[in-house]
Amino acid sequence: MNLHAIVASAIGAVNPFVPATVQVSNGYTTNPDGSRTPNYSTLSISAQVQALTYQDLAHLDGLNIQGVRRAIYTSGAIMGLVRIDQRGGDVISFPPGILPEGNNWLCAQVLEQWSDGANGASWCKICITLQDG
Repeated sequence: MNLHAIVASAIGAVNPFVPATVQVSNGYTTNPDGSRTPNYSTLSISAQVQALTYQDLAHLDGLNIQGVRRAIYTSGAIMGLVRIDQRGGDVISFPPGILPEGNNWLCAQVLEQWSDGANGASWCKICITLQDG
């Protein structure tokens, strides 16, 4: 049962969903000089931005993840760093003015990810960290 879909409209009345763009990591290309260029595909999503809970902050502190952080909830799956697949974290971009600290955020950690196997619907809660530029 996709509980997120059931409660999303009620939650959205208090904390509205905002548009965002996700650059999904597809690995990298190795250049002739040995440097690597990341490859991304782009998706449009709507996300709900929230503060991190105390438990989330304690978890991230144990991982030594620092910086300006927020939690977002969204339908679908957003990935953090997956070393075995040689993929970097996904980058979430918000339109100017949505978040006062900046527009580009990195998926630093997937905090929760749920899937309804019956119809393929899924949602996730991720920790995002502010990026430069």
